[in-house]
Amino acid sequence: MTHFLASDDKPEGFMLEHILTAIRQDIIKRADKISEDNKPEAKQVLKNNIRILGMITDCIELAENSTQILNKSFGRSNPNEPRIGKP
Repeated sequence: MTHFLASDDKPEGFMLEHILTAIRQDIIKRADKISEDNKPEAKQVLKNNIRILGMITDCIELAENSTQILNKSFGRSNPNEPRIGKP
């Protein structure tokens, strides 16, 4: 069973791209709070957050692409039957 993602056992779960988008929004809010702090530690954390945002954006694009592939090839997901892989 998955903890967060939608699955046969957890149909109320979330799509990967939606979780990643929410995380990205949280990081942007945190980064905004430290953007004017000139302490070296704040600058490094901001720099790290900016790098992480780029990586998360790439991951969101990959997840959206996977969803498009599955929807195009197999239609919308059915809670009773996986579109690909083992049940």
